Amino acid sequence: MRAVRVLPLLLLPLLLVSCGTEDAGAGADTGSTADTGTGKAGADKGTGSSADPADPADPAELAARAGALGIAPELVYVTEAPGFAVAEQSVGVFGGDGFHAAYFSQKTHTQLELFVDRGTLTAENCPKTQVGQGSGESVACERDGDAWYRKAGGRHEYAVPRDGHVIRLVGDAKRLDRAVLREAAKATHHPDAAELTALLPPAPEGTATEPVERGDLPPVGDGAPNNEVGASG
Repeated sequence: MRAVRVLPLLLLPLLLVSCGTEDAGAGADTGSTADTGTGKAGADKGTGSSADPADPADPAELAARAGALGIAPELVYVTEAPGFAVAEQSVGVFGGDGFHAAYFSQKTHTQLELFVDRGTLTAENCPKTQVGQGSGESVACERDGDAWYRKAGGRHEYAVPRDGHVIRLVGDAKRLDRAVLREAAKATHHPDAAELTALLPPAPEGTATEPVERGDLPPVGDGAPNNEVGASG
């Protein structure tokens, strides 16, 4: 797995003590990691995602905000877990144009990470694909509905393959209950308008969405700018 180009996650608990967290879809910090219910997760079998919210984010706004961070808009997801709120400092690009966010419980000081990246997960490559950002540990894979439950090196995760990408919910195997990961995987969805506002910063003004037309390019030739300054130059 490629590295996340975001704030080092080891610093998050220290930052969160002083800065707090922003809620982008998680419930209030009233439950422990033993709770398994979520607001949007259904009671269906397996870990297929719940339906997207009724008031989805504006596609242009999502594209602008995600694009400003180098994230593909279709890879931006949020989830819900009782007692967890997204740590705004953790949100960023994962790998090439994937997405990463960490959810943190102020009550239990437990972290839940959300990764989304391109690719797929199969019975063949599951044991070869590291859990979270692991570094070579042996991976145990167990099929659970549409998802994979995976464990290695003291970490465990639920991984949900989608069309061309994989959503992964990762946590410490000793501190984060498997049921919490499973419910968080079921609750993943694209952000609605309110969730997007809390999740991603506004795009900088003047963010280009179309190629900028150069005014100094000649209409013919190899397209190089005309830098001629004359005989006196």
